[in-house]
Amino acid sequence: MKNLSVLSISMLLLFSACQTEVAPPVAVGPVPNENQLAWHEREQYAFIHFTTNTFTGLEWGYGDESPSIFNPTAFDAEQWVTVIKEAGLKGLILTCKHHDGFCLWPSAYTEHSVKHSPFRDGKGDVVKEVSDACRKHGLFFGVYLSPWDRNFAQYATPEYITYYRNQLTELLSHYGEVSEVWFDGANGGNGYYGGARENRNIDNRTYYDWPNTHAIVRKLAPRAMMFSDAGPDIRWCGNESGFVGETNWCTLSVDTLHPGKSTIDGLLNSGTEGGTSWVPAEVDVSIRPGWFYHETEDERVRTPENLLKLYLESVGRGSNLLLNLPPDQRGLIHENDVKALREWKQLLDATFSNNLAAGAKASADTYRGKSKQYAAAGVTDGNEETYWATDDQVQSGRLEIDLGAPQTIRYVLVREYIRLGQRVRQFNVEAWKDNAWVEIAAGTTVGHKRILPVEAIETSKIRVNITDAGACPLISTVEVY
Repeated sequence: MKNLSVLSISMLLLFSACQTEVAPPVAVGPVPNENQLAWHEREQYAFIHFTTNTFTGLEWGYGDESPSIFNPTAFDAEQWVTVIKEAGLKGLILTCKHHDGFCLWPSAYTEHSVKHSPFRDGKGDVVKEVSDACRKHGLFFGVYLSPWDRNFAQYATPEYITYYRNQLTELLSHYGEVSEVWFDGANGGNGYYGGARENRNIDNRTYYDWPNTHAIVRKLAPRAMMFSDAGPDIRWCGNESGFVGETNWCTLSVDTLHPGKSTIDGLLNSGTEGGTSWVPAEVDVSIRPGWFYHETEDERVRTPENLLKLYLESVGRGSNLLLNLPPDQRGLIHENDVKALREWKQLLDATFSNNLAAGAKASADTYRGKSKQYAAAGVTDGNEETYWATDDQVQSGRLEIDLGAPQTIRYVLVREYIRLGQRVRQFNVEAWKDNAWVEIAAGTTVGHKRILPVEAIETSKIRVNITDAGACPLISTVEVY
């Protein structure tokens, strides 16, 4: 009887615990897949524009450039990758073929490539050297393959699509893991086209038959993210100036979009609340005025302060930053660019190295089912998998962070738990000053990461107020700098 009594009590306790367990929130709208979640965590990486344009001074080669002009005398992929890694960038995307059609690898499908250049006596392969260097130094590697080709004689015919897919297959089969594939929206217009020297226009809605091209990527590089104006995995931000909208939804309805479609820049910049797919924005911008190296721009490299501004208006608004670093005619990232990158990294480290809210006491006016699992402590514990949440019917709430002592703050960082969707429409931040709460910043969307700059203020407490959300808010992080 004694054993039975103990067993009965144990069962009652277990039953009681089950009765008080609080169900987690359900996902709302489209959510990121595992590849997209990994992409969000990369946050910033390099773009490398390098081709015959580097030697002609052009931005868009016409397609008739001789491979003999491609002759970087001191090419060093190790230098690129070392500079990129020291700058805190997580990888690079290489323009393996730009609009001029010149290939940085010895493609079996064209003679317009490095195999007919002086580079490495015609035996060189830029793609291989760069991809190998990335793997050696722990950076991810991505490829840019221009859908437009101003050199190929059969461009604008069905034969070109076969050619394009053959080249895509080469890049995805011979250079190790590819983490991102970049499809440019520029396509169709005047070009050399094998000597025709004419204007060729295509219907960019149908010509490339994108679904079947995407299928090649899914098969050969299943973890690769695909970029274009219309996704399918990540979208363009709508400009090349280095910013995404202050309101930035990761959701978009892509059924009416296609690469190169005009008049969609604003839509891409802000996304669409209630969109049917998770298609976050990537912000592509160059460290110089041009995408390719031009000696005349050596004194026009972005300053560290400007690069910090780009970071705040891209990563700080829930997008990823793709920063172009064009190698010079030696085949090296120029000293001026290297200097700016190093000073930018120092500025980033100085700005965001000391999270004043790490481990700080946090409280909330409400939390889900009064369960500790969803209490405010989840936003300052340094664990991105814990989060504060409200009950389903509660779509607003307040989080208070006690900094322990007066601190001068300049930035507040907030993250949503995006595994279950993007929800926040409106929020603000207040600081405790002169025995009253004073608003110091406000925003709309949050997403993967939102960084709000504030006027320097000394305070011992801050409060994040979620004033409107499409469903119960889920906040995984609040940081203060």
